Amino acid sequence: LSPGFSETFNIDTKSPKIIAGSKEAYFGYTVQQHDIGGKKWLVVGAPYETNGQQKTGDVYKCPVTSDTHSNCTKLNLGRVTLSNVSERKDNMRLGLSLATNPKDNSFLACSPLWSHECGSSYYTTGMCSRVNSNFRFSKTVAPALQRCQTYMDIIIVLDGSNSIYPWVEVQHFLINILKKFYIGPGQIQVGVVQYGEDVVHEFHLNDYRSVKDVVAAASHIEQRGGTETRTAYGIEFARSEAFQKGGRKGAKRVMIVITDGESHDSPDLEKVIEDSEKDNVTRYAVAVLGYYNRRGINPEAFLNEIKFIASDPDDKHFFNVTDEAALKDIVDALGERIFSLEGTNKNEISFGLEMSQTGFSSHVVEDGILLGAVGAYDWNGAVLKETSSGKVIPLRESYLQEFPEELKNHGAYLGYTVSSVISTKHERIYVAGAPRFNHTGKVIIFSMHNSRNLTIHQALKGEQIGSYYGSEISSLDINGDGVTDVLLVGAPMYFSEGRERGKVYVYTLQENRFVSSGALVDLQSYQNSRFGSCIAAVPDLNQDSYNDLVVGAPLEDEHQGAIYIFLGFEETILKKYKQRIAAADLAPGLMYFGCSIHGQLDLNEDGLVDLAVGSLGNAVLLWSRSVVRINTTIRFEPSKINIFTKDCKRNGKEATCMTAFVCFTAVFLSAHFQTASVALRFNVTADERRYTPRAYLDQSGERQLQKGLVLPAGQEHCHTLPFHVLDTADYVKPVTFSIDYALEQPERGPQLDAGWPTSLRVSVPFWNGCNEDEHCIPDLVLEARSDVPSATEFCRRALRGAPPRCSAFSRAFDTPVFIIESGRRRAAVEAALENRGENAYSAVLNISFSRNLQFASLVTKDDTDINIDCMTEDKNPNKKVCNVSYPFFRAKAKVAFRLDFEFSKSIFLQNMEIYLSASSDSEEKESTKEDNVAHLNFHLKYEADLLFTRASSLDYYEIRSNSSLERYDSIGPPFHGTFKLQNLGFFPVEGVTIRLTIPVATRAGNRLLLLTEFLVDQENTTCNIWGNTTDYRRTPTEEDLTHTPHLNHSNSDIISIDCDVKLASNEEMNLHLRGNLWMKSLKALKFRALKLSTTALLQRRFGSPFIFREEDPSRQITFEISKPEEWQIPFWIIVGSTLGGLLLLALLVLVLWKV
Repeated sequence: LSPGFSETFNIDTKSPKIIAGSKEAYFGYTVQQHDIGGKKWLVVGAPYETNGQQKTGDVYKCPVTSDTHSNCTKLNLGRVTLSNVSERKDNMRLGLSLATNPKDNSFLACSPLWSHECGSSYYTTGMCSRVNSNFRFSKTVAPALQRCQTYMDIIIVLDGSNSIYPWVEVQHFLINILKKFYIGPGQIQVGVVQYGEDVVHEFHLNDYRSVKDVVAAASHIEQRGGTETRTAYGIEFARSEAFQKGGRKGAKRVMIVITDGESHDSPDLEKVIEDSEKDNVTRYAVAVLGYYNRRGINPEAFLNEIKFIASDPDDKHFFNVTDEAALKDIVDALGERIFSLEGTNKNEISFGLEMSQTGFSSHVVEDGILLGAVGAYDWNGAVLKETSSGKVIPLRESYLQEFPEELKNHGAYLGYTVSSVISTKHERIYVAGAPRFNHTGKVIIFSMHNSRNLTIHQALKGEQIGSYYGSEISSLDINGDGVTDVLLVGAPMYFSEGRERGKVYVYTLQENRFVSSGALVDLQSYQNSRFGSCIAAVPDLNQDSYNDLVVGAPLEDEHQGAIYIFLGFEETILKKYKQRIAAADLAPGLMYFGCSIHGQLDLNEDGLVDLAVGSLGNAVLLWSRSVVRINTTIRFEPSKINIFTKDCKRNGKEATCMTAFVCFTAVFLSAHFQTASVALRFNVTADERRYTPRAYLDQSGERQLQKGLVLPAGQEHCHTLPFHVLDTADYVKPVTFSIDYALEQPERGPQLDAGWPTSLRVSVPFWNGCNEDEHCIPDLVLEARSDVPSATEFCRRALRGAPPRCSAFSRAFDTPVFIIESGRRRAAVEAALENRGENAYSAVLNISFSRNLQFASLVTKDDTDINIDCMTEDKNPNKKVCNVSYPFFRAKAKVAFRLDFEFSKSIFLQNMEIYLSASSDSEEKESTKEDNVAHLNFHLKYEADLLFTRASSLDYYEIRSNSSLERYDSIGPPFHGTFKLQNLGFFPVEGVTIRLTIPVATRAGNRLLLLTEFLVDQENTTCNIWGNTTDYRRTPTEEDLTHTPHLNHSNSDIISIDCDVKLASNEEMNLHLRGNLWMKSLKALKFRALKLSTTALLQRRFGSPFIFREEDPSRQITFEISKPEEWQIPFWIIVGSTLGGLLLLALLVLVLWKV
């Protein structure tokens, strides 16, 4: 089986549904799938959407239908207002984060930059809106929202009796003090009562909600008048009625009493003040002394009464002015003292959440909602929790373990993202990212407690400055066992290869701790991609029962964006992405695709989870496709190809006919598709890798056949394919049938499972023709001999020696040797290989030989049909591997062949080795393997092919009485002799010595010649000289050499010279002898003719690889010297001899004549 694999994945990119919105509103910044009673919706955040004149942001609901265009409706959550809060909604970024609660199909839309007014400040605490399953606003979630210090209900009690004069000054005071107040929802409410003899409401606490409206109302208050000043009644009226009409629970109650005289109901003051104390009413009392000053009355009793009315201490709550006009002088002081009041709620969090931006991230858990608050605690951040029973706001000190005080000014941004994991104990533990912690980022894993504390179990730290590690977090339960398997942490600004490519770290859960397990692998490209800006855990996309992961890279492809799909497997996530979906492949104009991702629902009712992906101005729906696996089988009848029995004819040729059964079964992974079907096309190829196939399909008459079919789910569908096999030389390698298949319509409908085989290769073997168990047992026999002659054969054939001589010649060597004649360049081996057993499959002849041989040829004999094909091993040129009668060497077959080797010109060895071995894939018995080898190992001697010559400048010299020595430097005639050796052979000559013997004196010590120079013209030649060259008589003595006419090394004093001979092929060496005949001795010696012979003799050293055809080859240079004058005949002897001869002749004639 050789499977091919499909690399596509099952998210459809050909027919996406693109829902367009406003780019200016950042429509698509967040997306969430939504289900209401089976109807599917897409909730889309647009954090820059406008409502009226304000850019509040908002959320859209978009129905998921089959229509090309979706009409999205704005939910107008930006118009939702909080009561009792002076809110500022412009740029509050509603929709910046969305979180769905799958239990009740509600969702949370947050506005992290929502702010409210407190006094002169605006606090960006953030706010979220909970929306129920019917898209109706349900409630506001704002755990960081705190009551302002200005959350007060103020009742001003004005004395309007006749004694107040002028009233306009009181009115001016009232208007000025009202302008000091921060009037509005969640801040100050003001009500005014006027008393004299009676008490009336000028306006209630909740009548006006702005400074402007209150001031306008105050400017129309007229003096009621009255002859009595019933101050106690006015205070009691304010306490019991004015604070109840529009008063707010929890608001600080403040009363300002302004009067100009003692009360007429002073006995009631004590009880009234006591009741006010019980109701926690803070009282400011202003005594206007105009009436007393104008009449010169002592005001002491009046002042004491006013001080009694004012709360303690008097120095903070009591004021007095000289007259009505002086009231304007205490406006600032009175306002400052009112605003210095402490908040009434003792459980309020101290300053730290005012800029928290709660809702920057959100995450729904079983018992509530986790909210990230990046601006809390001086921008170190925090995580808040809103539950049905209240809110949990951990104290600043809870974070000090991982966020120490010394780094508090770094702005860690904890809460940039929040998530949770399920431990092995099935406990939910929270996770939050702080991407700016210490510039490298951090992630904490923690539990929260209702005691406003939290326990940090583990912290994970980023590795690169500015990478924004922890800005995105996701957890994934891959195998669905309820325990988190993988935690993924994004660092989208991770800098790599010169770009902000981004990185997603993978952590696996081991013994309740997360351990680093590498990182996900994105597209290896040199671009800013921000990979990891969004990480979404999704249910099983490819229907393999493991949950999967989608990661966004919104800046890829020049900010067009892309998403990556990673598959879960067992308890981990596969690091290499399975599918990359680029915005450019979906539709033109998409930008920042992948900035948000959500995939939890089946949106098109096909039983498969679909993906929603946000981009700038668009939301994109991508549909999952069903995944199918095609199970394929092939079987053959009969199961093996019998080449020995041809049972049919095809195109007039004998053939072996067979049948292949090809079967397909479609298995859909999703239970929703068990009644579906899939259209398939497949291609059958027989013997595809061969240029000429051995098998042909009957239907097409060729090796290939293509068909299509429709496969119902779960049903096997088979095709019958008859085929035939023609006669072939290759019966070893089986015939392979290849089935390649693909979907008929790959662009739509089901998708082949990624990684599932799309091809099948099955081989049908040949029957080997052996016994029933098809186990062939060969018996190979190998024989070989060489044509290189032994020493004895060389002697008989080349030297033509008689047996006794050749026997002695052979014994002259210390080991049996074989001779390489001088003209031989090759060595041949006659061999035969026989199979005495059953078929030997893949029979091989291995030939190895020594380095001094080069393989020339292998030639079979006897017109055999058995082929032997040899190949050289690249790594070993001295080895050949030869296939013998491939594919099998028949039983009882025999092949004779000749091997030729050439001798190497560069490598010279004294032995020759050839090793032959035969083997096969069939298993031969050990008892018959001994004769599978032939080993030829010869110790060699080489016949030297040397041309040995000599030359001399002096062959003959005649000594006369008048010969002068002056012309020869008083020595004698010069001579120059040369011995030449030329290597005419193929092999280099070595292990040979040339010995020169030069007769230089007689045995009596008379010098014969003087050797003045010996020279060898070959470099690096080593020569040794022995003998006496100088120590001879200066004055010769008489010596008779008439009986020794030939002087040489055997009868004279000599100089001996030995030189090593090393000659490469076609190389020569010359040995030069220069000198003079020693005339002083030659004249004195007695001889008529004298020969002086210098001999050069070639000798084999011990162990030399060379022999000579002539025994002890030698050459001589001979000087012939004569003295003709010493041997001339006297005249009288000549005359007498002549006469005697004539007389003898006459006598003979006479005698013969008489006879």
